Amino acid sequence: MIEGLIERGSVAELTGAIMSRRISVEALTRAYLDRIAAFDDKTRAVLAINPDAISDARRKDEYLQQAPASLPALFGIPVLVKDNIETREMPTTAGSLALASNDTGRDAPLIERLRASGAIILGKTNLSEWANFRSSRSSSGWSGVGGQTRNPFDLSRSPCGSSSGSGVAVAARYAPLAIGTETNGSIVCPAGVNGVVGIKPTVGLVPADRIVPISHSQDTAGPMALDVESAALLLEALSGTKGLVPAPGSSIENKRIGIVRSAAGYHEGVDALLAAAIGTLERGGAIIIDDLELKPAYKGLRDDTLNILLYEFKHDLNQYLASLPGKNAPRSLEELIAFNIAHADEEMPWFRQETFTRAQAKGGLDNEEYRSAMERAGRATREDGIDQLLADHHLDALIAPTGGPAWTIDLVNGDHGLGGFSTYPAVAGYPHVTVPMGDVAGLPVGLSFTAGRNQDARVIALAREYERLRPKPVPVPSLDGPGPN
Repeated sequence: MIEGLIERGSVAELTGAIMSRRISVEALTRAYLDRIAAFDDKTRAVLAINPDAISDARRKDEYLQQAPASLPALFGIPVLVKDNIETREMPTTAGSLALASNDTGRDAPLIERLRASGAIILGKTNLSEWANFRSSRSSSGWSGVGGQTRNPFDLSRSPCGSSSGSGVAVAARYAPLAIGTETNGSIVCPAGVNGVVGIKPTVGLVPADRIVPISHSQDTAGPMALDVESAALLLEALSGTKGLVPAPGSSIENKRIGIVRSAAGYHEGVDALLAAAIGTLERGGAIIIDDLELKPAYKGLRDDTLNILLYEFKHDLNQYLASLPGKNAPRSLEELIAFNIAHADEEMPWFRQETFTRAQAKGGLDNEEYRSAMERAGRATREDGIDQLLADHHLDALIAPTGGPAWTIDLVNGDHGLGGFSTYPAVAGYPHVTVPMGDVAGLPVGLSFTAGRNQDARVIALAREYERLRPKPVPVPSLDGPGPN
């Protein structure tokens, strides 16, 4: 019975089985740990196992014997956590050997909320080192601590970054839930290419304290799961916000959905899946407004968005490193750059740290270059971008393919994806949900939903309705292919 529950991965089913005493929390936790032990030598999605996971599960089973009248929403549900988020039992490395001993002994506020919801912290997941912000030639899913994470649908292909381990872990059924973080695409891309649901919430909905940062204006943690309802339950726990789980009986009928064609057209297989998804939404009663565009409002938008991240990374990382309680970690970006040079064979065998050095050369957040870029990019993605499309066409949401199918891993040259839909909602700070919409040659592709600030519940409900109407089941990875070198 546990095997079937694990394959489906629904939090509602797992919670029902625990509350009815059909399975114990310890047995469920051990089943996921056994699956990690059996398969993760191929995928390298999990960096560390929580040494307290089994004892925590036993305590929850003992509590159940007292026949409590009610239980918190995620009681007994194992969750894996991206290893740039602090948990008291394990080091928080961001994938870097520089933080291999960063055992802070403290929880990020979102982890405190997760524990209060009754969840089991199962372990830490691998990630693109420093959340993919060390080099423009990096390979998604590679870190000095964890090596190369691999896509479970084809082990020669990328898991996408930087929450690569979290996306792979859910797809491979190492846990029913995982937490990722996103600055620009790092939740939705790994969710999309690994065939799972990912929610990048409105920036600020989930507390960002004690998470290794890139950008305070764009960073957010968010959930990954096998279905929208499970992801929404996790988001409610992380944010302390109720009403994010879609109500029973909700409908997509008469909802106005805009199709962002400027984010498609790079792969005929993806376009065919988008056409099928539009047909599914129309049959459900949605009103489709097609041929919309989100294109750069000015020539320098891409440069502005990168400059924002460079300025904020230097400022935010320096603050984070200076706050660490241990004695062995670098205390600044400058010291981190020096560490990587001193440990180049281990840290930089495939790509360098030119993004770090560009950030180090930037000034403070009072610099006019930064302030002007923030103003231009914010207006282009919000008032003149997503907000304008929504208002002009009276839309409930925008949709587009999340990205193309996973590309082959290339440690020499780095990532080479075809397209994606993350920058506008990422820079705007708006909610973005991806749901599997099918596969191209056996490789999953996601469908993205986005809307305005704090419209998380609306976007989640629309994504849930598409999921309910979608005719094709999501494939289960076979984990075939060669293991990592």
